[in-house]
Amino acid sequence: MSELQTVVVIDQTNAQQILVEESFNRPVLVDFWADWCEPCKQLMPLLEKLADEYAGAFLLAKINADEQQGIAGQLGVRSLPTVMLFKDGQPVDGFTGAQPETAIRELLQKYLPSPWDAKIAEATELLDQGQTAEAVALLRSAWEESNRLLEVTLAYAGALLEANRLDDAEAVLNEVRLVDRDAVHEQLMAQIELKREAGKSPEVEALEADLEANPDSHDVRVKLAVQLTAGGQYREALEHLLHVLRIDRDWNNGEAKRLYLDTIASIGKGDPLAAEYQRKLFSILY
Repeated sequence: MSELQTVVVIDQTNAQQILVEESFNRPVLVDFWADWCEPCKQLMPLLEKLADEYAGAFLLAKINADEQQGIAGQLGVRSLPTVMLFKDGQPVDGFTGAQPETAIRELLQKYLPSPWDAKIAEATELLDQGQTAEAVALLRSAWEESNRLLEVTLAYAGALLEANRLDDAEAVLNEVRLVDRDAVHEQLMAQIELKREAGKSPEVEALEADLEANPDSHDVRVKLAVQLTAGGQYREALEHLLHVLRIDRDWNNGEAKRLYLDTIASIGKGDPLAAEYQRKLFSILY
């Protein structure tokens, strides 16, 4: 199967085929430019980069307004650069002047499936199958690719919550601007608190009280870390184990180190949380 063309130059010979016929198959983003136009020279490489990234989901059509004055006049182009988005044979959106990448992405997202949509769909299936670690990794990638869009942020936080990564889910949700915190955001934050309360087993509460009374007891601290790991509170567990390792790297014949590495392995070595604590361990050992 041949790859879809991503960029084309329009003139009188192909204008009808591209602007009308092709725009019924996929959106066509038309860039009117000229050699003398400095903002055009700033905008075009950005549009070409996006066309390459979206891999044919839309077609970038470049029109030299000086050479194709008839087409520019018919479409009412009065300044350069002018960008129009054609869909189903008609211009449906656009802008004039050089625009930042975020603004252009927002325009495209209204008419295109986003590059991260497939990852979100796959992650949803993985969650249904109980493969939370794999789902979290995919949604983390989608979250970063989407520049932390609200809907992707909420999906990622939900997966972290499902994986009992409560501190990480809360940290992700706290990045959402106050003005964007909707009912779903509020619901997820409430679920985090409920899970925290439910996760406070009598064993954990007893060990926390014991540690407060005996803060220098490595044995109590390690036992608490084991209980926290079992409840999915990985960050807090790793911090306790790290505390022990900073004082005694070989505590109890290396038990603290073994538990630390086992916890990282249970998170998944490709996960950012695991990578963060691998670096912290390395700084202690070496």
